[in-house]
Amino acid sequence: MSAEPDTVHRVALRGRLGRRALLAGAIGITALAMVRPAQARPGLDAAVADFAGGREVQAGRVRFDIPPLVENGNAVGVSIAVESPMTQLDHVTRIALFNEKNPQADMVVFHLGPRAGRAAVSTRVRLATSQTIVALAEMSDGSVWSARANVVVTLAACIEDLL
Repeated sequence: MSAEPDTVHRVALRGRLGRRALLAGAIGITALAMVRPAQARPGLDAAVADFAGGREVQAGRVRFDIPPLVENGNAVGVSIAVESPMTQLDHVTRIALFNEKNPQADMVVFHLGPRAGRAAVSTRVRLATSQTIVALAEMSDGSVWSARANVVVTLAACIEDLL
């Protein structure tokens, strides 16, 4: 009977080592999953080209209101309006916002239809640092229109991937 407690103790010890190894492995895998390759983020031009789907992006028809100088990049107000009658035959189908230096190039895509009444949206975004912001509008005829703005940010947000 004296061998039985020793056997139980060894089995329990192996179980603890297994849990520790499992925990260490899980932490290691999580750390590896968080490390992204430097080229994983598409550039601004690639994101705009992807949205346009091979169509030519034309300047105009999009009015883009964003402050040129932002004190804090955590919540920047943005308004986008597109010249469109918003009829069944001529309306805006999508409005998108893209950035140059945030961890993700695409910020938001709004889907609209003729019953929206007007082609205007507004939101708040986070900006990692001073950068170029692009607003795009896709029309029902397939054309894509754009506006660009340069924004200077004095206190950045989204800085985890920039360091």
